[in-house]
Amino acid sequence: MLGKLMKHEFRATGQVMLPLLAFLLISAVGVNISERIMEHTDSNAARFVGGALIILFVLAIIILTVMSVVLMAQRFYKNLLTDEGYLMFTLPVSVHGILWSKIFVSAIWFIVVGLADMLCALIATFKVSMVNSFINGFKDLFSGITAQYALNGTAFVVEGLLIVLLACAGLCLLFYASMSVGFSFASHKWLLTVVFFFAFQIVMQIFGMGGLFTWVSTVGPASTASIFAQMHSSMWVVIASEAAFCAIFYVVTALMLKKHLNLE
Repeated sequence: MLGKLMKHEFRATGQVMLPLLAFLLISAVGVNISERIMEHTDSNAARFVGGALIILFVLAIIILTVMSVVLMAQRFYKNLLTDEGYLMFTLPVSVHGILWSKIFVSAIWFIVVGLADMLCALIATFKVSMVNSFINGFKDLFSGITAQYALNGTAFVVEGLLIVLLACAGLCLLFYASMSVGFSFASHKWLLTVVFFFAFQIVMQIFGMGGLFTWVSTVGPASTASIFAQMHSSMWVVIASEAAFCAIFYVVTALMLKKHLNLE
């Protein structure tokens, strides 16, 4: 059932995200072509078009990034906090299944958007002469990491991916927890949602900074481990903190949806 929910969620969100991704790609290609043209002409018209395409490309990145967050929140609100929620909760699937489907799909879109932004930035600035330099630079970087860091390089990549995945899931769950708590009240639901969103943010900052300072002041200076071991331990502290916040927000959201939901 989880697969069917995710398929439906991808289909619904893809209707918005795929055209925006296509628009971003087209604008990136347009910027690249205009740059090639401006290299061979001093025409004011060409410069005007090139400047307009650059502005359009930047707007496309902003719109795509913002829309991925807006769509994530809108889908949760529409499916679970309005009259449509009555239908969703009659499906032969648990609240956990519904939540996981939305978390997975939203997190995947966040990652896709991030990769698309970076890829289109490369396309917009791409030159044929850059290919050999890029390949040689990548080979040198890979050789250097392999020679100096060995397994540490692989571990850093894995830890970085875990941090990114947990950050994506945590962003979703922060919105979900705020909305589920805010909509558990009979009135002023959106106002309370905003209040709880910032309240959760403040609590996260307090505990996050407090935990970081505690770790640095106690474990960090007293550690006799190598620099790599300390870097790994620091990343695992971040991973553990993000996982803890994700777990807390997940429990809050699930409990509210199960017991205290006040649908519009």
